[in-house]
Amino acid sequence: MKINKLYRLFTLMCLAVFCFCGIATAQTKGKEIKATVVDEQGNPLSGVTVFAPDGVQSSTDVNGQFKINVPNNEAVAIHKKGYESELISVSDIAGAITLEKSPFLASEDDEIKMGVVTKDRRDIIGAVSSINTKDRLTYDNTQWVRDYINGLTLGVRGSDNVRGLGNAVFVIDGVFGRDPNILNMEEVEQITVLKDANSVALYGSQGRNGVIIINTKRGKVNRKEVKVNVRSGIRVPLALPNYLGSAQYMELFNEGRNNDGLGDFYDPALIQDFKSSSNRYKYPDVDFYSNEYIQSFVNNTSIISEFSGGGDKSQYYVNVGWNRDQDWVKTNPDANAGSNRFNVRGNIDFKVNDWITSSLDGIAIITSNKSALTNLLTAGTSFKPNAYAPLLPVNLVDTAGNPELAALLASAGKYGGMLLGGTQQFQNDTPIANIIAGGYQNNVFRSTQFNNAINFDLSRITEGLSAKTYLSFDFYDSYRLFNENDYRVYEPTWADDRIVGLTPYGNPDLKDLTENVSSNGFVSRLGFYGLVNYQNNITKNSSINTTLLGYYNSQKSDGIIQTDKDAHLGFQMTYDFKKKIFADFSGAYTHSIKLPEGNRGGLSPTLGLAYVLSEDSFLKDSKFVNYLKLKATGGIIKSDLGITANNANDSNYYLYDENYSEGSNFTWADGNSNRRQNLSQGANPNMGFEERIDLNIGLETYLMNSLWLEFNYFNTELDKQLTFLNDKYPSYYNTFRPYDNFNKNLYTGFELGMDFKKTFNDFSVGIGANILYSQTEALKRSETNEFAYQNRVGRELSTIFGLVDEGFYSQADFDGNGNLNTGLAVPNFGAVQPGDIKYIDQNGDAIIDNDDNVAIGQSSSPFTYGVNLNLKYKAFNLFILGTGQTGGEGNKLGNNFNNYYGVNGNDKYSEVVLGRWTPATAATATFPRLSSQTNQNNFKTSTFWLYDTSFFEISRAQLTYEFSDDLCNKIGLDDFSLNLSGTNLFEVAKNKDIRQLTIGGTPQSRAYTLGLRMSF
Repeated sequence: MKINKLYRLFTLMCLAVFCFCGIATAQTKGKEIKATVVDEQGNPLSGVTVFAPDGVQSSTDVNGQFKINVPNNEAVAIHKKGYESELISVSDIAGAITLEKSPFLASEDDEIKMGVVTKDRRDIIGAVSSINTKDRLTYDNTQWVRDYINGLTLGVRGSDNVRGLGNAVFVIDGVFGRDPNILNMEEVEQITVLKDANSVALYGSQGRNGVIIINTKRGKVNRKEVKVNVRSGIRVPLALPNYLGSAQYMELFNEGRNNDGLGDFYDPALIQDFKSSSNRYKYPDVDFYSNEYIQSFVNNTSIISEFSGGGDKSQYYVNVGWNRDQDWVKTNPDANAGSNRFNVRGNIDFKVNDWITSSLDGIAIITSNKSALTNLLTAGTSFKPNAYAPLLPVNLVDTAGNPELAALLASAGKYGGMLLGGTQQFQNDTPIANIIAGGYQNNVFRSTQFNNAINFDLSRITEGLSAKTYLSFDFYDSYRLFNENDYRVYEPTWADDRIVGLTPYGNPDLKDLTENVSSNGFVSRLGFYGLVNYQNNITKNSSINTTLLGYYNSQKSDGIIQTDKDAHLGFQMTYDFKKKIFADFSGAYTHSIKLPEGNRGGLSPTLGLAYVLSEDSFLKDSKFVNYLKLKATGGIIKSDLGITANNANDSNYYLYDENYSEGSNFTWADGNSNRRQNLSQGANPNMGFEERIDLNIGLETYLMNSLWLEFNYFNTELDKQLTFLNDKYPSYYNTFRPYDNFNKNLYTGFELGMDFKKTFNDFSVGIGANILYSQTEALKRSETNEFAYQNRVGRELSTIFGLVDEGFYSQADFDGNGNLNTGLAVPNFGAVQPGDIKYIDQNGDAIIDNDDNVAIGQSSSPFTYGVNLNLKYKAFNLFILGTGQTGGEGNKLGNNFNNYYGVNGNDKYSEVVLGRWTPATAATATFPRLSSQTNQNNFKTSTFWLYDTSFFEISRAQLTYEFSDDLCNKIGLDDFSLNLSGTNLFEVAKNKDIRQLTIGGTPQSRAYTLGLRMSF
């Protein structure tokens, strides 16, 4: 296939580039250079690192002196934290080398790469938070980017929800909209979150919900490095579903039948046989979540290698990785083989001439997940424990005197001495048989990404002028390789504990020798932006930094006719006075093809102001306050991000136009027929952008040379959101209603972050914490509810509406004929009995129906927080990350629980029904009475089914030991460390048992991993 050839070609290119770079940096020994490095006052600087070509390096002594071998006509890179780095040609080294001290928050380590522009942390006005992964990965060796964001980044709920607004757009290496799931953390250099309108303005419509920027690593001048990270560990399930066994299920199902007045379904004698017999094939008790079918733990292994280096003309970075995850299902490990992920990245930077530099990045990733055709974790939610025995031992088949049975047995497929079990009723529902004999499937996902940037230094035109072009192309595709075999299952006839007959169902055993292929779809994306930047001093004390950006992005998806397109012009102008007073005017002019002609353009202006108070005389020399900045931003972001159809099957385009479709035929009286034309929406030629109206007030401060604090208050309105108006048109006009810009939401809250670091001799401590409070409110809705308590206006956006329960009906609530007593409201959801849930009649009409639904909770937690602790003593380092949330509720009847808690009618019984209501347990029951029929009353969304989702957990912890420099030098390594880490280690929660349970899918797990990191 062509795509496979592309992957092979790209891999060869990466290897060739690596080899080329290695050859290019293999220089002759050169001559020895001696020099002294001093500060601006002429004082010698010790601990300055000097990097020469081919990875050779040295450092200055207490006198600021160093010596190093450097080839002729080459340059050395000089670096010390807190000072401006220098790249000096050997021929220019004469006398002492002077390094300038970097202003606070304006050093090389304080550069914030904001996607399309780069700024020093000191110069940023908006609400921006950033994490550099340098050094952190040694003691916090997590694998995936989303895990790293969650709990460590201020203002983010989970891994991508900024301030509760919704999913932020990811910008990876300057490319808008890329998926962070394809990255491993070893590739990442910096993660930055842009939260307020002023900071996201350059990103146009796509930046409405915030922007999360990820920059990958790049090669550095004269710094040749090889790094290897090996991790291997196990994962154990936090919880697995607990369904009742056969005898208990049969007894309770009979109880439900009796509650319905239908009598026993299972004979009590049969139930007793299930209880007492040791023949589990004749009286099966099947649990697909037991150790018989599910691994008690699974293995995980990953190996990642990094190669970087280069000289002053070109630099390279290569990342190659493999990750292997074992499948949880132990039945047929050949089919349930698990997943493999391979990745290769190459980032190349090179100098074209004195005024043009360029970069070329390429990424290729292929992930395969091989499994059986039946998902046992899903099948286990509905497969009854007493249905049949999935496997039948051959040695229990009695063929004596029965040649026909002997012949049938001889021709039957046998698997480890077992026959595949089944019944006439379940011949098409045989999960174990399908896993063992049905075949396999291998779902393959491939990702290819290319970027090319060209940077132009236009200072020859005017000082401070530069330009950049950026072109990117992504292609994602997924396909399924599968093999489907025919097989037979057998229903046994028992005589005592011997099988005396077998009834076959299905086609004769036949293996499909052809591997079939089907496409799961593709996505291709093409993006381009160009920008011009001008940065210069206006006067001695003031400077200006301006950027003009043009952006275009298009994305084509398989099966979608309309190509998604985004385009905008962005502009930014920042003025500063003495690096003390800052003003920023940023915005975008957005174009959208989702809107009608004449309304497709929208201007998004923002303004930001900041004042560095610590530069004033009364704080300038303060030993307590090292740095203090006050800031405020506001603006309007116009976006089409929320212009989406109410129906998921409809396109998000042409929502401003009438929507016609062909309907059914009808016949006239004369016998002629015509086809109806259906109209599902009217036209709105005035449809416009939705608007984010934003205000942010904050401060940043650094205290006592050890404590960093950041605070932001935010007030955001999302206005002119698209909806159908209910109060403008009569109900019979529903199909003619157009979409209108009407709904309005409010998001308010604050975020507070702190980072404390202190060193005491051989011991150092780091404490970090962040908290986000984000509360929402529906400010404007088109509502026609009869009862005001059902209106959404004024309520939290995630408000859960349902009935309020009053416990269970008691026997005293009914008369002798089983009718509700006079004065009790009558449910409109079917007849009720003692043990059914009783609800409050909210409107006093003596009927319980949907008019009695009220606000009973909210699914979103307004408070989310993270805390991290880093303790280092000599060679040992302990890192702990805790995360939590509070204030939200969950619904046990949600689809993710797959009827586990809402056991209704003929559903499989889980452990929750043990708390069922009976006359004997009326005072302590935690579950309604059992019924074999579908119960419309008990399984309505109500306070009975809500649970508190608040929790605090130790998300991960890692103990690291770093070997000494002497040992590393002896074995030829720069760094060498071992680590032991764990994830999901501990949780405090009122409803931990509910939170940790996943029904019908991959279980939540606790992981223990041993890791090894080394660099050469």
